[in-house]
Amino acid sequence: MEFNPIALDIVWTLFATVLVFLMQAGFALLEAGATRAKNSINIIMKNVMDMSLGSLAFWLVGFGLMFGTNSSGWIGTDNFLLSNIDPASETGYFDFAFFIFQTVFAATAATIISGAVAERTKFTAYLIYAVAVTGFIYPIFGSWVWGGGWLNDVGPGFIDFAGSTVVHSVGGWAALAGAIVVGPRLGKYAKDNTPIRLPGHSVVLMALGVFVLWFGWFGFNAGSTVSGNDGSIAVIFITTNLAAAAGAVGAMALSFAIWKRFDVFMTLNGVIAGLVAITAGCANMGPGMALIVGLIGGLVVVGSATLLESVLKIDDPVGAIAAHGFTGAWGTLAVGLFAQEEYGGVNGLFFGGGAGQLGAQFVGVAAAFLFVFTASFIVFKLIDLTIGMRVTEEEEKTGLDVTEHSASGYPDFTEVTKD
Repeated sequence: MEFNPIALDIVWTLFATVLVFLMQAGFALLEAGATRAKNSINIIMKNVMDMSLGSLAFWLVGFGLMFGTNSSGWIGTDNFLLSNIDPASETGYFDFAFFIFQTVFAATAATIISGAVAERTKFTAYLIYAVAVTGFIYPIFGSWVWGGGWLNDVGPGFIDFAGSTVVHSVGGWAALAGAIVVGPRLGKYAKDNTPIRLPGHSVVLMALGVFVLWFGWFGFNAGSTVSGNDGSIAVIFITTNLAAAAGAVGAMALSFAIWKRFDVFMTLNGVIAGLVAITAGCANMGPGMALIVGLIGGLVVVGSATLLESVLKIDDPVGAIAAHGFTGAWGTLAVGLFAQEEYGGVNGLFFGGGAGQLGAQFVGVAAAFLFVFTASFIVFKLIDLTIGMRVTEEEEKTGLDVTEHSASGYPDFTEVTKD
């Protein structure tokens, strides 16, 4: 039987899709564990709807906006509802595999927002935003990078191999807009405006979620080759793992230096930070550079989370803005510093490539923030001015499980729902 490389590419892409899909479970566990038990059903419902509404919106319009014909460099104009894919063509079934792989990426971008606005946001408001991000905001920016858009023509070309910016900073900056509009949780800040810790109800769930995410991230990064014939898959697995491990160590060390404790919340978010940071350059640098990128990512997540909570007074219960927005930006810029020609065909500043690539990376990072934060803030504000973003004070105190879903995540253990 003749070897068919397209068939192998389809199998690999679909296998990676399954791994990335499993990340939804990781996000659900992490977010539920990092928040109070009285809101656990609400967290699960939002994660389920991210995948459900996200799949529909991306199929209807998002995929076309992102990967349709993009003659302007700004937006795709066809292939809505997969209308351009012919299953009888040579690549038809691969095109279907590519679509479902991109669908789980879109859902990931939306899910990042869930934790940042948790415990005080109306469920209906969140549903509207889930459609906005997967159907429009994420695909439009994505078209600028992965859809043949204008960022490919900036300098030597903007590089974001698996989405430190396209997926994670997009989700992070949208989460920042949402957290600003909805405001901090009741009791988060004392009368003197110092932050008060509102611990989540299960570190075990958080940790399990992080391990599921770590597992799924191998598909997220290596799957972005969309080719089972690409030997770089092996290197990508290594860079992904080393960055995650180094991110945990960096965050744990810095948290100890600041608070004199080995902080579990920061350590777990350090794993996520390392993964997010290496996602842009996982195929463009070797193991040593990946370790450095992840380690610095762990420092960035602790520093930015502290900045957001203590200085800017922005309440993010799970640390999503820091772990995805800030470390996504760092990891994208890191490509311009640490890329190595023998891995991805490009040299960064520290390997004799000059400042051109770093400049292109900066333009991409800035474009993502300006577009995504502005568009998201407008969407959240419109929702707030119409149906309202936030539940009432009484509903927030009672918990969203009861007030929004008429149920309790822990019906036999009512004491864990108390403040």
